[in-house]
Amino acid sequence: MNANAEIGIIGGTGVYDPNLLKDTQEIKITTPYGNPSDTIITGTLGQKKVAFLNRHGPGHKIPPHMVNYRANIHALKQLGVTRILAPTAVGSLVEEYRPSDLVILDQFIDRTSARTSTFYEKGQVCHISVADPFCEHLRTLLIETAKKLNYPVHDKGTQVCINGPRFSTRAESLIFKSWSAHTINMTLVPECVLAKEKEICYASIAMVTDYDCWKEHNVTIDDVINTMKQNEEKVKTLLTKTIESIPKERTCTCKDALKSALI
Repeated sequence: MNANAEIGIIGGTGVYDPNLLKDTQEIKITTPYGNPSDTIITGTLGQKKVAFLNRHGPGHKIPPHMVNYRANIHALKQLGVTRILAPTAVGSLVEEYRPSDLVILDQFIDRTSARTSTFYEKGQVCHISVADPFCEHLRTLLIETAKKLNYPVHDKGTQVCINGPRFSTRAESLIFKSWSAHTINMTLVPECVLAKEKEICYASIAMVTDYDCWKEHNVTIDDVINTMKQNEEKVKTLLTKTIESIPKERTCTCKDALKSALI
């Protein structure tokens, strides 16, 4: 396959614009785990070759619990992707993380169920370490870039990942808040874990759209979409500027994640 890419963007709610890229082509890939959510758009962004994948498929038809995360990550790996930037809409569990703020996540709490979270189901066991689930080098670049752009950004965040597709009950939201978590969404896990198993650097750009329902406001999809539209250009600029600054060589530990994980 001659459409190799260095960097992958997995677009979530509100970030579906492959027009960030020039000289694009559509790539259809079949993986051992089935088809990815959509055709992958490859192209150039500055001097970098980038692959864009729509997480929820054409027209946002795939709900979070039905996304074929293994096929998505495997397909990007097949194209040669070694780094993934993943914008995603999140609810806030703390007052100071306000709607339209950006959060560069550093931890997660998994509350999903019935999602396959490993490529190693038969023949070999993999105990991948996710003590630090995100690439620290990518996180640093995102934080530095956001600050240079004067965007409201939080450099740490623990995200609760729920199964969906429903939103939380108020009781659940208050429990998650009591865990000292900062944000909540439905797609982070197992996406970031599978990227780690493929030794791909992964960082999430969490875009706060609402206060979940702990603040006595019932979150609606209209809240999410309206805030996402306000943030769309900001996130595109952050992606563009960050990708331009990513060095060719990787010196992080992500590229060696399997060295002490396989039995």
